[in-house]
Amino acid sequence: MSVPTKIKKAIKDRLWAEADNLSWWSLSAADKTRYYTIWTETKEVGGVLGSYMDPRQVRVYIKDTLLKPYTRETSASPEKAFRVLGIGQDASTIATFIKPHGRLLADNRQIAWSKASEWKATLMALHERSFEKGMPFAAVLTEAGGKFSTKQDRSVVESAATKLGIEKVVWLD
Repeated sequence: MSVPTKIKKAIKDRLWAEADNLSWWSLSAADKTRYYTIWTETKEVGGVLGSYMDPRQVRVYIKDTLLKPYTRETSASPEKAFRVLGIGQDASTIATFIKPHGRLLADNRQIAWSKASEWKATLMALHERSFEKGMPFAAVLTEAGGKFSTKQDRSVVESAATKLGIEKVVWLD
């Protein structure tokens, strides 16, 4: 039996609101695991879902069906990248990219964003995409507070960006 659309949406909306409040993207794997367990065990989430599926599958359903899209969709939004780069939210976009997320703007600037730990793929994507069209304008690297917290840690990335012709690297903790 599958979860009715109305119930799935209500639970998804509830979990996404909680994820927003928890700053989900910044939680450790252990913290996320704790919340999966809490939600699985609550009557309002796990109890409801358990009436439509094997209760042993509820945690996996919450993680893979309800929250995996949250992470993907919230990281796909260009809003934060545009804001920190001083680009208006109404900027005209010619192309949209994923893996890593990015945009080709109407003025031919290429931008991309990802977690700082994925910097190599992000810089190379900007380089490769600009070969097809546009110029490699900027990389926005998020969740940079750990491994990339010092100027020395960031200098390797910034040097690579310069060598690839990328004008800006913005770090967000």
